[in-house]
Amino acid sequence: MIRHTLRYRKNPLLTRREFLKLSALGLVSLAQPVTYSGLAQAEFPVAERLGRVCSGKWDLKARPDASSPTVGSVMDDEVLPWLKEAVGPFSPYRVNQRWVETPIGYIWEAYFQPVRYEPNLPLDEIPQSSTGPGMWVEVTVPWVDAIMINPPPRHATFKYRYENGLPLRFYYSQILWVDQLRTGTDGQIYYRVNEKYGNRGDLLWARASAFRPINSNEIAPISPDVEDKRVIIYRDLKRQYMLCYEGESEVYYCRISTGASGESTPLGSYNIYRKLMSLHMGGTAVQGIDVVGVGWTCFFTANGVAIHSTYWHNNFGEPTSSGCINVTPQDALWLFRWVNPVVVVDPGEITVTDFSGTRVIVRQD
Repeated sequence: MIRHTLRYRKNPLLTRREFLKLSALGLVSLAQPVTYSGLAQAEFPVAERLGRVCSGKWDLKARPDASSPTVGSVMDDEVLPWLKEAVGPFSPYRVNQRWVETPIGYIWEAYFQPVRYEPNLPLDEIPQSSTGPGMWVEVTVPWVDAIMINPPPRHATFKYRYENGLPLRFYYSQILWVDQLRTGTDGQIYYRVNEKYGNRGDLLWARASAFRPINSNEIAPISPDVEDKRVIIYRDLKRQYMLCYEGESEVYYCRISTGASGESTPLGSYNIYRKLMSLHMGGTAVQGIDVVGVGWTCFFTANGVAIHSTYWHNNFGEPTSSGCINVTPQDALWLFRWVNPVVVVDPGEITVTDFSGTRVIVRQD
């Protein structure tokens, strides 16, 4: 195999020169500086499309084939250029046979999240919402480290990393709530990041340039005048996909991941009754889960099964979840905009008590 030399760009996401330019324009608050120390500086490869290792350690293969020679390995949160996808030979142990070619070998796609590095210029002030300063944001870099303002952490995910000396991180495509900004002692601008819904009180500082503000146009309803809408979910072992219909016309298709353990995604007909732009999911569909900043969440069963964005795996087409319907961030946003009830960016949540929400049918046939 030909080895490639990878070029990297460092994170912090704004240089000192950029910070000074913003300061000269009067765009930086100098009050209450944030101390940022003790965390490693990230280096991301220079490439239009990147991939992040979502979980654990994975072997890199010489070919898109689990039986081919191992040419290296990568660990959790490592980022590599995403060159192209490839389909490997049939494996009886995997439904998903897709691989990604990187400059240093092939990696199984299931736990390699497609990401980009798209830093942002911070705002000069936090806009007002109906509850005070605050805005919804999306993470637009592979990952960004954060500092816990009010330790110890309340949630299991942060608590585990905090107690084991691991950095607290936000990941590409997460949707979060920001309500303050400050300038750090390192010259960077920071947002105070938390979770508007489902948060037990954890507050963190993270570099502002990692977050893109979300405006109301981005969640504007799709086909709002169409009344006859329905979502059909197929949870078969080898048929994991979702179809959206307007009347008899199919308008959307995507691969999904339903519950990995048998009946954890229940069959039947339901109505969407609650939608949130983002939610900290802990003990919802199945007790014991704890996931931060889950975007574009649409609940449709009384025991908390939802359709939502997923950043912790890329194994769509194969049962993987704890019971919910996992979809890509792009598919989750489209569905969030299309189904009823309609959500507006402020407050970013709605719950209905009737059966006016779009019908969701879960099948296995």
